[in-house]
Amino acid sequence: MRIVMVGSGYVGLVSGACFADFGHSVVCVDKDAAKIEALQQGRIPIFEPGLSELVAKNARDGRLVFTTDLATAVAGAEAVFIGVGTPSRRGDGHADLSYVFDAAREIAHSLTGYCVVVTKSTVPVGTGDEIERILREERPEIDVSVASNPEFLREGAAIQDFKRPDRIVVGCEDERAKEVMTQVYRPLYLNQAPLLFTSRRTSELIKYAANAFLATKIGFINEIADLCEATGANVQEVARGIGLDNRIGSKFLHAGPGYGGSCFPKDTLALIRTANDYATPLSIVESVVTSNDKRKRAMARRVIAACGGEVRGKTIALLGLTFKPNTDDMREAPSIAIIQALQDAGAKVRAYDPEGVEQAQAVLSGVDYAASAFECVTGADAVCLVTEWDEFRALDLARVKGLLNTPIMVDLRNVYRPDEVRKLGFTYLSVGRA
Repeated sequence: MRIVMVGSGYVGLVSGACFADFGHSVVCVDKDAAKIEALQQGRIPIFEPGLSELVAKNARDGRLVFTTDLATAVAGAEAVFIGVGTPSRRGDGHADLSYVFDAAREIAHSLTGYCVVVTKSTVPVGTGDEIERILREERPEIDVSVASNPEFLREGAAIQDFKRPDRIVVGCEDERAKEVMTQVYRPLYLNQAPLLFTSRRTSELIKYAANAFLATKIGFINEIADLCEATGANVQEVARGIGLDNRIGSKFLHAGPGYGGSCFPKDTLALIRTANDYATPLSIVESVVTSNDKRKRAMARRVIAACGGEVRGKTIALLGLTFKPNTDDMREAPSIAIIQALQDAGAKVRAYDPEGVEQAQAVLSGVDYAASAFECVTGADAVCLVTEWDEFRALDLARVKGLLNTPIMVDLRNVYRPDEVRKLGFTYLSVGRA
């Protein structure tokens, strides 16, 4: 099939490369000429394991093309996916749909025959209705269907998630669109991935509901972690105990410094705003957002407490900056609030991350960046493990202790066993463990 991805960011690029790897002919479009030129030369603007190789393979085989020319790309396409950004709108927290609607207007003037226009971007309920209105307003004679196909990609595992999904959700209002979308995902038939067809509005709400529920699990276990510390219980054992219940499941029950990234923060906020617009407030989700925001700065207070209640003039080493491992994404990363709170308390911050330094430099100031974990901890008064990259899971702790001014470790991801670290002479604090 001929498929167009409008928007070549994280969602558009991963989806386009995977569709091409299925054997479809895919054109990825973006207004950013520099980004398109880089992609044409094989340079990937984001870090995602396996993506560079997948893009190179399908570009070499002629199934994946990059361009800024939307009109030429869309002409003759059977499915056009809108994968542009929908960031939180400044001032009110609603999803900013201006990029989506601008793309719809351009697509309307470029279609040459029947086509399904598909929202891959995360959009509030009713966005598909507005896209359809725009398409028909721009060209009343147009032969088009509008569908919703939300993505469920985890950064760091996006290719695996796309090719072996738990489910594929498609919202559409007519049989022609359903048939086209069935053909788009036909290559996944052998994997027996459930293809769930719903109404368009239901599909739009599924993505927000899924992210809000996962964010709630994270917020819940983080508050249970605080209770574990107060009572002398172990949050990891609590999580395992409740996670073995099939009704609950073990995923997203890892206590830590709070969630971040491109999805949970903006999607929970957008869902709250949508609910308020419909006069159906979501008090549980509102509480999750508030709890998560407070938790990030609370982690900085944990570091300060480990240092005896005072960090002014001290150097704190942070291992990990991105909101999770295997990505360079710094959006809403807990490290941002932690660093700012430490700086507010007078600390000097030195940080190391395997992939996120360039992105971090764009959002943080006054931070010294190291080239390795050991360089980061050298001469520091404490080390704080913020992101659980693989290379931080088996550090030579005896060496780390020798490089630190003071053997203090705050492990916000519970990577290490408390007894083993303390045997080496560290003052060691973790999350939800006595």
